Amino acid sequence: MATSHAIDWVLLDHTADRPVDIGDVVSVDAGGMPIYRVLGLEGRAVRVDDERHRDAQVIPLDRFRWRGGTH
Repeated sequence: MATSHAIDWVLLDHTADRPVDIGDVVSVDAGGMPIYRVLGLEGRAVRVDDERHRDAQVIPLDRFRWRGGTH
C-alpha cells in the first residue's frame, strides 16, 4: 500500500458500534508497522491486507489500537 502523505493516527474507539469502516487503515502502534487496510468487517474482527499485499487475514479488531484519522 503506497501512501503519499503521513497518516494522522487516532485512538480506535472499541466501544463504538462501528469502530472502523472498509478502506480504513489500522495499526497496533501509531505510525507503527505493519499498517493494514480494512477489506471487510466480520463481527468484531476485520479482514485486512498489509502493505506487502500478502493474503488477506482475519484479525480480531481488539488487536488494533489506532485508525488512520480520516473521519
